[in-house]
Amino acid sequence: MSEGSLRTSESGSGGPIRVVVAKPGLDGHDRGAKVVARALRDAGIEVVYTGLHQTPAQVVDTAIQEDADFIGLSVLSGAHLTLFAEVIDMLKARDAADIVVFGGGIIPDDDVVALKQLGVAEVFGPGTPTKAVVDFVTQNRAQ
Repeated sequence: MSEGSLRTSESGSGGPIRVVVAKPGLDGHDRGAKVVARALRDAGIEVVYTGLHQTPAQVVDTAIQEDADFIGLSVLSGAHLTLFAEVIDMLKARDAADIVVFGGGIIPDDDVVALKQLGVAEVFGPGTPTKAVVDFVTQNRAQ
């Protein structure tokens, strides 16, 4: 799977659901992000995978430019609290807080609670079935 848009057909009456899947920070492991991106695409969701080493600003810019419904962040580096907070803050500052943020990676349970308090809608840990991510996205699209 290469960087860029993975185009799919429309799903649902409101047009296609659009998800930006991103790897913010210095983490160079993107296998999980690609697996999630592919599962979403295979479920008929339009996915834009940004590639490795994105800044929070680049992620937010992409989500706004692509008119995304969701941002899915994958963080394995331990910088999840900082990176998720920056994305959430930038979305608010850009009047785009309606974009739902979810994520995954190696994130301790206590930090999952903190992320949800920041406004992260859901956090998926290692071993989560991809169907759970697809179901979350299809059931939580902003109306």
